Amino acid sequence: MGACILAACSKSFLNIAPGGALSPSILANETGVQGLLIGAYSILDGEGGNNGGWGSAASNWTYGGVQADDAYKGSTPSDQSDIVGIESWNTPTTDGYPSQKWDEYYDGVYRANEVLRVLPLAKDIPAAEAAEITAEVRFLRGFFHFELKRVFNNVPYLDEKVTDTSGPVTVTNISGSGYVNIWPQIEADFIAAMAGLPATQSAVGRANKYAAEALLAKVYMTELKYDAAKPLLADLIANGETSDGLKYKLINYGSNFNPAQNHVGDAEAVFTIQTSVNDGSGNSQNAGIGISNGNYGDALNFPYGAGPGACCGFNNPSQNLANAYKTDANGLPLLDDSYSTGNNVSDPTTPYTGTLDPRIDWVMGRKGIPYLDWGPHPGDSWIRDPANDGHFNPKKNVYAESQKGTLSSVESFWANVEEVANNINYIRFADVLLWAAEVDIKGSVPNPAEALSYVNMVRARAADKTGWVYGGGAAYSAATATYAITTPADNYKIGLYPDGAFDNLTYAMTAIMFERRLELAMEGQRFFDLVRWGVAATVLNKYASIEKNVIPFYNGVSFTPGKSEYQPIPQDQIDGLGVTGTSYLKQNPGY
Repeated sequence: MGACILAACSKSFLNIAPGGALSPSILANETGVQGLLIGAYSILDGEGGNNGGWGSAASNWTYGGVQADDAYKGSTPSDQSDIVGIESWNTPTTDGYPSQKWDEYYDGVYRANEVLRVLPLAKDIPAAEAAEITAEVRFLRGFFHFELKRVFNNVPYLDEKVTDTSGPVTVTNISGSGYVNIWPQIEADFIAAMAGLPATQSAVGRANKYAAEALLAKVYMTELKYDAAKPLLADLIANGETSDGLKYKLINYGSNFNPAQNHVGDAEAVFTIQTSVNDGSGNSQNAGIGISNGNYGDALNFPYGAGPGACCGFNNPSQNLANAYKTDANGLPLLDDSYSTGNNVSDPTTPYTGTLDPRIDWVMGRKGIPYLDWGPHPGDSWIRDPANDGHFNPKKNVYAESQKGTLSSVESFWANVEEVANNINYIRFADVLLWAAEVDIKGSVPNPAEALSYVNMVRARAADKTGWVYGGGAAYSAATATYAITTPADNYKIGLYPDGAFDNLTYAMTAIMFERRLELAMEGQRFFDLVRWGVAATVLNKYASIEKNVIPFYNGVSFTPGKSEYQPIPQDQIDGLGVTGTSYLKQNPGY
């Protein structure tokens, strides 16, 4: 079923009741409404809705990572060729990956709105509970629209008044003066969610008031509304807590990516998207009647041929990202871009032998370094096509060998060995701290000393040796994401910025931007940061000019300002006609 978003379009899921849907009269009770709400939550992972797939993965590994300087597509050039246009910043308007993102998240919008349409009909729901449900729904609706906005930019906003039975309603992304700006509606949804949600929830996966506050801050940071974000971030740092009542704090770095730790008791989890395995959903997917609850969106992103998953060799960390972890004599990053010169980190012939930020070995698998408890990474034998994929594997989405069969799937469908109950970190507390540092530099009242303290909090966590990767036969604990302390796996050195270092605001902002790359690498954040900072064209065209010496793909590839910042509106959506025979969607500039 297509996701044409024009009401009265005969192919629109807004105008044809979704397959298997029940009538509102049957659902108009507490059980029915809660079921609808859970159905809306289920779209958070980007799967299981109208047309989900790897192009709609909640991790945004294609749009936030491969489209940036974090990662290469991976595999072979012809495999999942829809990613090629995304990686080269020139996506065809008929590309299947953006179409999946569009369809899946507008399906999420539809499901959220359906809760709001049925809720008033349910007479057995107390007013206080109804208000909280409304707040949860507005959180979800804001989330789905925000994802669509930052991937496609010029998108329509759909509220509960746009229904599949309301007659000839036209939804458009254009107005008389140009494209419609939906930021105010997204802000309003999160403001309402923040006001109506409790501080804690009975189910850890449900959004609480602080998750809504953080999403609103993320919206403001995307809009560069620094002064609006500042009080939200201050409150999150001072008072924020997880849905299960844990005060926000930084935890062991590797624990953020360990499925044994990031479900319950994760104090860094500002908002995570929940996953599970061995719950019957994999068998349902195999039967063609559902989608797995494991992290299916990242099922391609495992080493190729051996080790965890045994498939499929996508989303390989870039050489540029590996080199960014080089440090100077004080353990600080090389902010002058000199990291991209000289010998490459883990080069097969003449590798770099200087010092490194220890986070590199939680971000990527590289030759000779322990890959959780799978043993030392064997190098290119885990890489499907080294000439196109480089020499590294992703790591943050992977499970330990000792977790195989418990926190990875054993159910019978093609991706079972790639399915893992590893939650998706949408916002971590480190993210909040680095936003707050950015606000302290770019806001109307700079506070460089506070910005420095926030950045150094993040770096001090990385410098804690109990959270490093160790070699020399050190045993990895899948329960705590730590190694028995023996010999560091490489020549690690990480230091803090000295007092006064951020008094130069230009230097401070450069350091904060770089810190976000190091801390949040391979978490689907990088491209969106580059776009909101207005530096995507400069950074990525320079990246292509350097990376072409490693990966021939980047020869002749260039980023086009004013176009490449956003994906094209899927052509099948534009081709959908409203009741007047007119297409009400306008393509993004440059496509």
